[in-house]
Amino acid sequence: MSAGQGLSLRTLFLRHVAQTSPSPPMLEPERAEGVFIYDTSGKRYFDFISGISVCNTGHRHPKVVQAIQEQSEKYFHVMVYGEFVQAPQVKLASRLAEILPKPIDSIYFVNSGAEAAEGALKLAKRYTGRTQILSFQNAYHGSTHGALSVMGSDYFKQGYGPLLPNVGFLRFNNFDDLSRITDEVACVMAETIQGEAGALVPQPEWLQALRKRCTEVGALLILDEIQSGFGRTGACFAFRHYGVVPDIVLMAKGMGGGIPIGAFAAPSAIMQCLSHNPVLGHITTFGGNALACAASLASLEVILEPGLMTSIPEKEALIRSRLISKHIRSIRGRGLLLAAELENNAAVLRTMEACFRRGLITDWFLFADHCLRIAPPLTISMDELREACQIILESVEEAHR
Repeated sequence: MSAGQGLSLRTLFLRHVAQTSPSPPMLEPERAEGVFIYDTSGKRYFDFISGISVCNTGHRHPKVVQAIQEQSEKYFHVMVYGEFVQAPQVKLASRLAEILPKPIDSIYFVNSGAEAAEGALKLAKRYTGRTQILSFQNAYHGSTHGALSVMGSDYFKQGYGPLLPNVGFLRFNNFDDLSRITDEVACVMAETIQGEAGALVPQPEWLQALRKRCTEVGALLILDEIQSGFGRTGACFAFRHYGVVPDIVLMAKGMGGGIPIGAFAAPSAIMQCLSHNPVLGHITTFGGNALACAASLASLEVILEPGLMTSIPEKEALIRSRLISKHIRSIRGRGLLLAAELENNAAVLRTMEACFRRGLITDWFLFADHCLRIAPPLTISMDELREACQIILESVEEAHR
C-alpha cells in the first residue's frame, strides 16, 4: 500500500514537496491552454504572469507540442553536453546566432537562468583573467551561490554566506556609479530591464554609457535577458531597443515555450576559452537536452512569425489605457513586462486575492512588493486583454474599499 494512499493531493503536496513560502496559493491545475489555466473543478484563470515570463507563446502551443512529439520519437538524452552532434542543439544554436547581433555567434545551452548566470560569470573571469564582478542594486539573476552573490538584495542572502568575494553593486540608471568600473573589473552583469525591481527600464543614454565604459576598461558587459527576452518587450531581446550590443547574453524562461532551458551566448573568440586549459572549463549533463531544444526552436519560430512581436506595443498601449484608477500610481515597464504600482504591499495582496477569485492569476515582485505583475503570454488577443484588464480594475477597486 502506498504511504500516501487516502490522503489528498494537497496534503501530500504540503508534506512531501519542498516549500518555498509559508502560504502557497494551492491552485491545482488540471490543464492549461493558450492564456488560460484550468483547475480541477473546471474553473478558468487568465495566466497574467506566464509562469513568471516563461510561457511567452502561451500554454501548450500546438507547434511546440508537435516539436516535442516528433523529437520524442527519435531520442531524449544521449550524451553530456558538447560531445555529440545533436541536430536539435545545432538547429537552435544556428537560429539564435541569426537573430543575435554580431559578433555574438556561440551558444552554450544550460537548464535555467541561474545556470546561465553561473556560466557567464565563469566565462568572464576566465576570459579576462580578472576577478572583480559588478552588479546592481535590486538585481535578480537566480538563487544558486554565484547568482545569489550578484543579487542586489541582502534580505535573500541572509544565512547563505560566505558568497563570492570581490562583488560590488552599482545603482541602476546612475551615471556617477559608472566611474567605479575600472580595469580590475572582469564583468558588469545587468538586467536590460530590472524585472524583480518592478520592471524598471533603463535610460537609453545610461545603458549606452554603461556599454562605452565597459569597452574603455576591457570589462565584459553581461546583459540578462532572462525575463525580458524572446519577444516580451516587442523585440527578440530588449537591448535591441537601446542600441547596445553586450559581450554576453543570458537567456532562459520564455526561451522554451514552457520547457526548461537556458543559455549564455557570446562571440566565439570569448566562448572558446572554456574548451581548454582546463579542458571542460564548463560542463553540464542535461544542458541542451534534445526535447528542450526542439521545443525552444518551435517556440522561437512562433515568436518570429509576422505580426506577433509587432503587436506587443499595441497590447501594451491597451493595458495602459485600461488600467486607469486613482489607486494605480503608475504603470512601469515595457511591452508585456509591466508593473502596476499600488499604494503598498497590503493593497497588492488584496488585489491579487480579488483577481484570483475572479479568475485571474497575478503576482508581486521580489524587490517591489507594492507593484502588481502584468506579464501575460504574448499570444493573448486584444479581446482577452480587455476582459483581463476589467478583472484587474474591479479587483483594485475592491481591494481599496
